[in-house]
Amino acid sequence: MVRAAKARPRAGRARWSALLALAVVATLVGGCGSSSRKGGWSSFGFGGSSTPSGPPQPGDLVDLATIDPSIVVEMRYATTNNFTGVAVYPVGRCVLRRDIAERLQRVQSGLQARGFGLKVWDCYRPISVQQKFWALVPDARYVAQPVVHDGKPIDGSKHNRGAAVDLTLVDASGNDVPMPTDYDDFSDRASRTILRGDGPSVRNMRILEVAMVREGFEPLPTEWWHFDGPGWEKYELSDLPLD
Repeated sequence: MVRAAKARPRAGRARWSALLALAVVATLVGGCGSSSRKGGWSSFGFGGSSTPSGPPQPGDLVDLATIDPSIVVEMRYATTNNFTGVAVYPVGRCVLRRDIAERLQRVQSGLQARGFGLKVWDCYRPISVQQKFWALVPDARYVAQPVVHDGKPIDGSKHNRGAAVDLTLVDASGNDVPMPTDYDDFSDRASRTILRGDGPSVRNMRILEVAMVREGFEPLPTEWWHFDGPGWEKYELSDLPLD
């Protein structure tokens, strides 16, 4: 989720995309910057246990593909098919806290019994990326503001904690099913609170919402695709790079 509530003029979007493209190029040249946690993914037990000899922990950061490879991963910010028009992530990897990933696995199992499946669009997001979004668009209606004090992140998006996910439904063959809008639609059409009727897109949105809520996820009212994981506040904000 990059918080969005209203449509932007096309000229404004073009300028935004151009500025972000320059910021991404600068990042690729200058590196990802310092992290608030040293030691790479092993510090969090990425893809395995919390320590080399310890058992897996709910707070471990894991690659979703290692928990459930049947979930389709299409990380939009690793492609140019997103509202910025540039690839912001270096790899299309969905990283989440282990507890969140295992909840998604259970959601997937329940949906598969109904002929559906999950496709994820965004998962963990380094706070340095969040800072670039905020530098370009310092508006809390659109972007969650990252706050860093003495080199340590103290506030930001739940994506920066690995505890939020943006996703949609696919059919049994992995094809997208109708939904109210595309991802990161900057209009009220994406809001759950104003969606009414009994069309296929609204029905599909409700199927996804009910399946996610059953596993403890909290839907964001303004974006039908965004869900916060339960207990998100107990996870640390992070700037570990995705690659």
